[in-house]
Amino acid sequence: MSDNTLAPASASARRGDPRRSAPRRRTAALIALTLVAGLGLPAAYSAAYADESTGAGKTVARQDTRKGVQKIADGLVADGKRPAALISTRERDGRTRTYAAGVGDLATGAPVPADGQVRIGSNTKTFTAVVVLQLVGEGKIDLDAPIETYLPDLLRGEGVDGRRITVRQLLQHTSGLPEYSQAVAENFAEFQHRYAEPRELLDLALEGKASFPPGTKWEYTNTNYIVAGLLVQKITGRPLAEQINKRVVERIGLRHTYFPPAGDMTIREKHPKGYYADKPGAPLRDVSEQDPSWGWAAGAMISTNSDVNRFFTALLDGRLLKPAQLKEMRTTVPAEGDPVPGTRYGLGLMSKPLSCGGLAWGHGGDIPGYETRGGVTDSGRSVNVSVTVLPTDLAGAMEVDEAVDAALCR
Repeated sequence: MSDNTLAPASASARRGDPRRSAPRRRTAALIALTLVAGLGLPAAYSAAYADESTGAGKTVARQDTRKGVQKIADGLVADGKRPAALISTRERDGRTRTYAAGVGDLATGAPVPADGQVRIGSNTKTFTAVVVLQLVGEGKIDLDAPIETYLPDLLRGEGVDGRRITVRQLLQHTSGLPEYSQAVAENFAEFQHRYAEPRELLDLALEGKASFPPGTKWEYTNTNYIVAGLLVQKITGRPLAEQINKRVVERIGLRHTYFPPAGDMTIREKHPKGYYADKPGAPLRDVSEQDPSWGWAAGAMISTNSDVNRFFTALLDGRLLKPAQLKEMRTTVPAEGDPVPGTRYGLGLMSKPLSCGGLAWGHGGDIPGYETRGGVTDSGRSVNVSVTVLPTDLAGAMEVDEAVDAALCR
């Protein structure tokens, strides 16, 4: 799920989430759509800002900016590389614009719904991390306590010992826990329409051995957030979905965002269809309907691009966490192996350098059918991009990251 998401893992390491290391590792087995490298994204569109000192200049600039962002969306689907692309931008003053390109349904040719709902994959990790950090702020969890303190005897395996793994290391991906999503990738047809218990996912992970001693390296692993979700449930005595919806979604008024309850395989509101191929060369099939329980705390949520922008903006504005916990969340370590040089990972939050200077803060997510990327600048501008099929190679994946950079640096 992304930067993140729960894209089933493969053998080649990618940056965080189902595409990093284990999670973001993908191969052609994930999808058989041929991607063409070299998107030719527009650069900064500096000419659009030639004269913003007058009202006329601002109008021209805004029109040119909108054309530029639409061009980015069009580029993501050019030559049939992807069925659809959706983009939402949010300015410092809260003004939001949405863009779409491609086809929302390959079978009917229906247009892409404006700001339609998508499965946001590993962006879910940030929601989970927020709840954990809220509990830290309430004095119910100690970031540097072993997970054993709260979940006795849960983590035992080859090189795995919950007495030596801290809560911080789970959220930061420095625990060394083995990945479970490779097993899902190899049997996605089985997992697509059935419910998977969190404990089942953890058991899949513990069939492997630890990647490294806790705290010695960084490696993106979805298993970390399955444990984090179990921690939330143990401390609150309530379901994770309820806690995320109550503590985050309802608190900041996200109207199109939710954590699907057990058994819900649909996307409730208007949405573009998401596509997947079972093996290289196979036709794309509609996987919009799936049971996301296999992603759970690491990647099950559904949202829209505009709601994701609102979420990360509210988070970085301090509306969800106390200053001490937000500072912890933004304290990062190098995300080794991430294809974007300079990427760093905090506690469920990533930072990436922009080509125009500064950083974009966010996460991202991959799950069969959908890929999402986005970011919020320290000045308050935000962009989120979604496409309706996962890439088969690094170049294809980088196109979506480059789209975010181009839109933020327009």
